[in-house]
Amino acid sequence: MMIKKTGFLSYIIEALKAFCFIFMPFFFSVYTVAEQTHFSKKLIDANYHFSYQFRDYKGETQAISFSLPQQKIFDRYRSFSIYQPKLAHEYVNKSLKKHFNKTPIQGVQVTFKEAYDNFQAEIKSNNPQLLQDTSEKIAQLEQTFTQEYLAKKYYHQFITPNQTIAIKPDHGRIALESVKDLKSLKEIILEKSNVKNIRIVSNYVLNFVQSIPYSTLESRITSSGAGFSPPLKLLWENQGDCDSKVTLTASLLRVLMPRIKLALIYIENHAFIGIKVAPQNDDITVEHQGITYVLAEPTGPAVLALGKIAPDSEQAIYNGHYTLETFHDIVRTQQSAQEQSIDEVDEDEFLLQ
Repeated sequence: MMIKKTGFLSYIIEALKAFCFIFMPFFFSVYTVAEQTHFSKKLIDANYHFSYQFRDYKGETQAISFSLPQQKIFDRYRSFSIYQPKLAHEYVNKSLKKHFNKTPIQGVQVTFKEAYDNFQAEIKSNNPQLLQDTSEKIAQLEQTFTQEYLAKKYYHQFITPNQTIAIKPDHGRIALESVKDLKSLKEIILEKSNVKNIRIVSNYVLNFVQSIPYSTLESRITSSGAGFSPPLKLLWENQGDCDSKVTLTASLLRVLMPRIKLALIYIENHAFIGIKVAPQNDDITVEHQGITYVLAEPTGPAVLALGKIAPDSEQAIYNGHYTLETFHDIVRTQQSAQEQSIDEVDEDEFLLQ
């Protein structure tokens, strides 16, 4: 897909850049800027020992250390790479040919011609109904094999805030599968946060991720996943773009709170997270399918507590210019009346189990 910039659009983009240049210093003067005061990683036996110091949203110094197996760091998502449309089309073409060679349709001759960015199917039959049915079958199979290829490569189709169909890494799936890699951090973080409270634990995770150096997000539409780092890679490289940081945050929150409902929220060139927790004061929230999510910014460099997001993010939410993906992979299907009526503190304890 190619996006052309008109003269007027270019003018608007330059104006926005100028606006950011003028007003971003004001924004960061209002909020504390994330600071990672120490980072190190050291190989000890078969594990890498990671050590961090950072400042939280209250300006207090925090520290955390943990170890991860060397083999797991380098083996996890070893095959993850940027999405290449040409390879995707080749996979779909081969799958279609294999399907019709194995299960031909009687009375129909189907041949495929090679094409760089698509496939060309030639259908011959004396029966008009068979021609139509076969054409519909090919279209259905094309979609099935495309989804199959995307799943193999950890990508999926999504609709951008501009209502454009695009392809991006499947952040939710990667976050969920990374939970087992980060389980050893659960007791460490809960001990650091002192109290088993959703807000306190969430803020600790947010401030930790915010302090990790930021790398610029490539366009989701044109980058084909370039620049995205799964959680272990992000920790290893000690940097990540907003999509990568949101994925790491979602995975850590799932480790800590297995039953809490989360949402991954995307605006143009940015991403943040929503957490199902009772709103307080002036928390910024969104509602989706009857669930209220309190929003949070894992990216940095501003150190923002749960419920606070950047002004441009807030404006996008206010205008409804966002895409939301739910992250409800673990939900308790049966609860006793006693569990359903627990108070807020007990609910924190329940969700953190």
